[in-house]
Amino acid sequence: MSLAAVIAQADPVIPDFGGGGSCVRENRTFCWNWFQDNWSGTFQPALIDHIVLTLIAVGIGFAISLAAALFAHRHGWFEGPFTVVSGILYTIPSLALFQILVPITGLTVTTAEIALVSYTLLILFRNILTGLRGVPEDVREAARGMGLTPRQVLLRVELPMALPAIIAGLRVAVVTVISLATVAALIIDQGLGKPIFDSLNAPFNTAFIAAGALAVALALAADGLLVLAQRIASPWAAARAR
Repeated sequence: MSLAAVIAQADPVIPDFGGGGSCVRENRTFCWNWFQDNWSGTFQPALIDHIVLTLIAVGIGFAISLAAALFAHRHGWFEGPFTVVSGILYTIPSLALFQILVPITGLTVTTAEIALVSYTLLILFRNILTGLRGVPEDVREAARGMGLTPRQVLLRVELPMALPAIIAGLRVAVVTVISLATVAALIIDQGLGKPIFDSLNAPFNTAFIAAGALAVALALAADGLLVLAQRIASPWAAARAR
Protein backbone atom coordinates (compact mmCIF):
# COMPACT_ATOMS: atom_id res chain seq x y z
CA MET A 1 0.00 0.00 0.00
CA SER A 2 1.34 3.42 -0.92
CA LEU A 3 2.08 6.16 1.58
CA ALA A 4 -0.67 8.33 0.10
CA ALA A 5 -3.21 5.53 0.57
CA VAL A 6 -2.15 5.00 4.16
CA ILE A 7 -2.52 8.70 4.91
CA ALA A 8 -5.88 8.90 3.14
CA GLN A 9 -7.31 5.92 5.03
CA ALA A 10 -6.05 7.04 8.40
CA ASP A 11 -8.71 8.26 10.79
CA PRO A 12 -8.28 11.85 11.93
CA VAL A 13 -6.54 12.10 15.27
CA ILE A 14 -8.34 14.58 17.45
CA PRO A 15 -6.15 16.26 20.06
CA ASP A 16 -7.41 16.31 23.62
CA PHE A 17 -8.46 19.92 23.79
CA GLY A 18 -9.78 19.62 27.33
CA GLY A 19 -13.23 20.37 28.56
CA GLY A 20 -12.87 23.71 30.28
CA GLY A 21 -11.69 27.20 29.64
CA SER A 22 -13.17 29.70 27.27
CA CYS A 23 -9.80 30.06 25.51
CA VAL A 24 -9.90 26.40 24.40
CA ARG A 25 -13.62 26.38 23.57
CA GLU A 26 -13.25 29.52 21.45
CA ASN A 27 -9.99 28.26 19.89
CA ARG A 28 -8.14 31.50 20.49
CA THR A 29 -4.69 32.15 19.11
CA PHE A 30 -2.80 30.58 22.01
CA CYS A 31 -4.04 29.03 25.26
CA TRP A 32 -1.15 29.03 27.68
CA ASN A 33 -2.95 27.01 30.36
CA TRP A 34 -3.77 24.25 27.87
CA PHE A 35 -0.16 24.19 26.73
CA GLN A 36 1.05 23.82 30.31
CA ASP A 37 -1.46 21.04 31.01
CA ASN A 38 -0.34 19.13 27.92
CA TRP A 39 3.41 19.79 28.13
CA SER A 40 4.42 16.58 29.90
CA GLY A 41 1.97 14.36 28.04
CA THR A 42 2.25 15.73 24.51
CA PHE A 43 4.91 18.33 23.79
CA GLN A 44 7.81 17.17 25.95
CA PRO A 45 7.77 13.60 24.55
CA ALA A 46 7.40 14.98 21.01
CA LEU A 47 10.34 17.34 21.55
CA ILE A 48 12.53 14.54 22.92
CA ASP A 49 11.61 12.27 20.00
CA HIS A 50 12.46 15.09 17.60
CA ILE A 51 15.87 15.57 19.19
CA VAL A 52 16.59 11.83 19.04
CA LEU A 53 15.55 11.60 15.38
CA THR A 54 17.82 14.54 14.58
CA LEU A 55 20.83 13.25 16.51
CA ILE A 56 20.63 9.81 14.92
CA ALA A 57 20.26 11.20 11.39
CA VAL A 58 23.04 13.77 11.72
CA GLY A 59 25.32 11.30 13.51
CA ILE A 60 24.98 8.63 10.83
CA GLY A 61 25.14 11.21 8.04
CA PHE A 62 28.29 12.75 9.49
CA ALA A 63 30.01 9.37 9.84
CA ILE A 64 29.25 8.46 6.21
CA SER A 65 30.19 11.90 4.89
CA LEU A 66 33.44 12.06 6.87
CA ALA A 67 34.54 8.66 5.59
CA ALA A 68 33.59 9.61 2.01
CA ALA A 69 35.32 13.01 2.26
CA LEU A 70 38.52 11.49 3.64
CA PHE A 71 38.55 8.95 0.81
CA ALA A 72 37.83 11.63 -1.80
CA HIS A 73 40.58 13.80 -0.30
CA ARG A 74 43.09 11.04 -1.00
CA HIS A 75 41.48 9.73 -4.19
CA GLY A 76 40.02 12.65 -6.13
CA TRP A 77 38.08 10.47 -8.58
CA PHE A 78 35.62 9.54 -5.81
CA GLU A 79 34.32 13.08 -5.38
CA GLY A 80 32.27 13.09 -8.60
CA PRO A 81 30.32 9.85 -8.09
CA PHE A 82 29.54 10.57 -4.44
CA THR A 83 28.46 14.14 -5.21
CA VAL A 84 26.14 12.91 -7.97
CA VAL A 85 24.50 10.23 -5.80
CA SER A 86 24.13 12.44 -2.72
CA GLY A 87 22.92 15.30 -4.94
CA ILE A 88 20.17 13.13 -6.40
CA LEU A 89 19.07 12.08 -2.90
CA TYR A 90 19.10 15.72 -1.76
CA THR A 91 16.85 16.86 -4.60
CA ILE A 92 14.14 14.22 -4.05
CA PRO A 93 11.19 15.82 -2.19
CA SER A 94 10.74 14.35 1.28
CA LEU A 95 7.23 13.02 0.63
CA ALA A 96 8.38 11.36 -2.59
CA LEU A 97 11.31 9.74 -0.79
CA PHE A 98 8.99 8.41 1.91
CA GLN A 99 6.74 7.07 -0.87
CA ILE A 100 9.72 5.19 -2.32
CA LEU A 101 10.94 3.83 1.01
CA VAL A 102 7.66 2.78 2.66
CA PRO A 103 7.13 -0.32 0.45
CA ILE A 104 10.67 -1.42 1.32
CA THR A 105 11.09 -0.61 5.02
CA GLY A 106 7.49 0.07 6.03
CA LEU A 107 6.02 2.74 8.29
CA THR A 108 9.01 2.60 10.64
CA VAL A 109 11.65 4.76 12.24
CA THR A 110 14.14 3.16 9.85
CA THR A 111 12.27 4.68 6.91
CA ALA A 112 12.32 8.11 8.51
CA GLU A 113 16.00 7.90 9.39
CA ILE A 114 17.07 6.72 5.93
CA ALA A 115 15.31 9.74 4.42
CA LEU A 116 16.71 12.18 6.98
CA VAL A 117 20.25 10.83 6.64
CA SER A 118 20.10 11.16 2.86
CA TYR A 119 19.49 14.91 3.14
CA THR A 120 22.66 15.43 5.20
CA LEU A 121 25.15 13.69 2.92
CA LEU A 122 25.67 16.30 0.22
CA ILE A 123 25.89 19.18 2.71
CA LEU A 124 28.34 17.48 5.05
CA PHE A 125 30.46 15.86 2.35
CA ARG A 126 31.04 19.13 0.51
CA ASN A 127 31.89 21.08 3.65
CA ILE A 128 34.24 18.48 5.07
CA LEU A 129 36.05 18.12 1.75
CA THR A 130 36.25 21.90 1.30
CA GLY A 131 37.70 22.25 4.79
CA LEU A 132 40.34 19.60 4.19
CA ARG A 133 41.35 21.08 0.85
CA GLY A 134 41.56 24.52 2.39
CA VAL A 135 44.52 23.56 4.57
CA PRO A 136 47.62 25.25 3.08
CA GLU A 137 50.11 22.82 1.60
CA ASP A 138 53.02 24.50 3.38
CA VAL A 139 51.33 23.70 6.69
CA ARG A 140 51.17 20.04 5.72
CA GLU A 141 54.79 20.12 4.62
CA ALA A 142 55.82 21.67 7.93
CA ALA A 143 53.92 18.96 9.82
CA ARG A 144 55.56 16.21 7.79
CA GLY A 145 58.93 17.89 8.32
CA MET A 146 58.38 17.59 12.07
CA GLY A 147 58.10 13.84 11.64
CA LEU A 148 54.33 13.45 11.81
CA THR A 149 52.83 10.44 10.09
CA PRO A 150 49.98 10.90 7.56
CA ARG A 151 47.50 9.85 10.25
CA GLN A 152 48.93 12.37 12.70
CA VAL A 153 48.87 15.10 10.05
CA LEU A 154 45.18 14.37 9.48
CA LEU A 155 44.21 14.30 13.16
CA ARG A 156 46.46 17.08 14.45
CA VAL A 157 46.59 19.48 11.50
CA GLU A 158 44.06 18.93 8.73
CA LEU A 159 40.88 18.17 10.70
CA PRO A 160 41.45 20.94 13.30
CA MET A 161 42.05 23.50 10.55
CA ALA A 162 39.02 22.22 8.63
CA LEU A 163 36.80 22.50 11.70
CA PRO A 164 35.16 25.86 10.81
CA ALA A 165 33.99 24.50 7.44
CA ILE A 166 32.87 21.24 9.05
CA ILE A 167 30.85 23.06 11.72
CA ALA A 168 29.30 25.27 9.04
CA GLY A 169 28.10 22.14 7.26
CA LEU A 170 26.79 20.65 10.49
CA ARG A 171 24.80 23.80 11.19
CA VAL A 172 23.03 23.58 7.83
CA ALA A 173 22.51 19.81 8.15
CA VAL A 174 21.09 20.00 11.67
CA VAL A 175 18.61 22.76 10.83
CA THR A 176 17.59 20.89 7.67
CA VAL A 177 16.95 17.65 9.57
CA ILE A 178 15.01 19.41 12.34
CA SER A 179 12.77 20.91 9.67
CA LEU A 180 12.27 17.69 7.69
CA ALA A 181 11.76 15.58 10.82
CA THR A 182 8.36 17.23 11.23
CA VAL A 183 7.28 15.62 7.96
CA ALA A 184 8.34 12.21 9.30
CA ALA A 185 5.23 12.29 11.51
CA LEU A 186 3.30 11.20 8.42
CA ILE A 187 4.80 7.73 8.77
CA ILE A 188 5.82 7.44 12.43
CA ASP A 189 4.09 8.58 15.59
CA GLN A 190 7.06 10.64 16.77
CA GLY A 191 8.44 14.15 16.74
CA LEU A 192 6.94 17.62 16.77
CA GLY A 193 5.21 16.90 13.49
CA LYS A 194 2.67 14.73 15.34
CA PRO A 195 0.94 17.57 17.26
CA ILE A 196 1.20 19.73 14.15
CA PHE A 197 -0.63 17.20 11.96
CA ASP A 198 -3.08 16.40 14.77
CA SER A 199 -4.02 20.08 14.98
CA LEU A 200 -4.48 20.21 11.20
CA ASN A 201 -6.92 17.28 11.30
CA ALA A 202 -8.93 19.03 14.01
CA PRO A 203 -7.96 22.71 13.71
CA PHE A 204 -6.67 23.96 17.05
CA ASN A 205 -4.44 27.00 17.06
CA THR A 206 -2.57 26.36 20.29
CA ALA A 207 -1.29 22.90 19.39
CA PHE A 208 -0.16 24.04 15.94
CA ILE A 209 1.58 27.20 17.19
CA ALA A 210 3.20 25.47 20.18
CA ALA A 211 4.65 22.60 18.15
CA GLY A 212 5.85 24.94 15.41
CA ALA A 213 7.43 27.30 17.92
CA LEU A 214 9.21 24.41 19.63
CA ALA A 215 10.63 23.26 16.29
CA VAL A 216 11.90 26.77 15.56
CA ALA A 217 13.34 27.10 19.07
CA LEU A 218 15.06 23.73 18.73
CA ALA A 219 16.66 24.77 15.43
CA LEU A 220 17.87 28.07 16.89
CA ALA A 221 19.22 26.38 20.03
CA ALA A 222 21.06 23.70 18.04
CA ASP A 223 22.57 26.30 15.73
CA GLY A 224 23.68 28.40 18.70
CA LEU A 225 25.28 25.40 20.41
CA LEU A 226 27.22 24.53 17.27
CA VAL A 227 28.49 28.11 16.95
CA LEU A 228 29.59 27.99 20.59
CA ALA A 229 31.27 24.62 20.05
CA GLN A 230 33.18 26.02 17.09
CA ARG A 231 34.43 29.00 19.08
CA ILE A 232 35.57 26.75 21.92
CA ALA A 233 37.22 24.15 19.66
CA SER A 234 38.89 26.65 17.32
CA PRO A 235 39.42 30.00 19.06
CA TRP A 236 42.15 30.83 16.55
CA ALA A 237 39.54 30.96 13.76
CA ALA A 238 37.42 33.52 15.63
CA ALA A 239 40.50 35.62 16.40
CA ARG A 240 41.59 35.58 12.76
CA ALA A 241 38.07 36.61 11.65
CA ARG A 242 38.31 39.74 13.80
